[in-house]
Amino acid sequence: MTATKRTSESAPRGPRREGQRSDALALADRQAREFLRKADPTLARLIDARPDFRPRGWTAQLPRLDAFGTLVFQVIGQQLSVSATRTILSRLEQQFGGHLPTPAELLAADPQALRASGMSNRKSATLRAVAERFVDGRLSDEALAKMTDAEVESALTEVSGIGPWTARGVLIVALDRPDVLLTGDLALRRAVERAYGFDHRPTDAEMLQLAERWRPYRSLAVSYLFASEYDEPPRAQA
Repeated sequence: MTATKRTSESAPRGPRREGQRSDALALADRQAREFLRKADPTLARLIDARPDFRPRGWTAQLPRLDAFGTLVFQVIGQQLSVSATRTILSRLEQQFGGHLPTPAELLAADPQALRASGMSNRKSATLRAVAERFVDGRLSDEALAKMTDAEVESALTEVSGIGPWTARGVLIVALDRPDVLLTGDLALRRAVERAYGFDHRPTDAEMLQLAERWRPYRSLAVSYLFASEYDEPPRAQA
């Protein structure tokens, strides 16, 4: 893996110290929120409609996600709806006694246990390859936390079945990196199309150009756009 120059937006940050439940209850960072409001009038409207927005609120209904757990979630979720992903994740927990498998548990399990959850053979093979890397030490929470964003993406996409979308999901969810853009996410493209009045689904180039104004807080901008796609903003009191 080639080392990359560390910049302010890609410098590694340590793993989250608080529990996932605490993260889910945390309001959007005020400094980042105000920066985005001033940088983008369209995003400002989404922000103002959600004064109590919690970027990680959606994780409260999920099992605790460390780096490996996030990869399980991301791989399962490839080309699936959120509801379908959660259903398979719940079935997988049932196969492993009510919790997501550790890398060692996944490798030791009968492959049928993964297929019984509704996971495809391809996704099962991808997760076994990821688990092998965590078991033999090529990947770990600590190692990933010390890498730049580019290094994390490079390390993860070495695994067949893991592309940039999956790797960037790990950057946002497991590593809490502040400046990540999920350019290939269909729901995000749909949200941008609606919020910004595109007459077509925006291209990668258009997404990148639009998101330049959000730096260095693209991750939070993405969270607000997802909320605009999936969640109804609270109604004002009469």
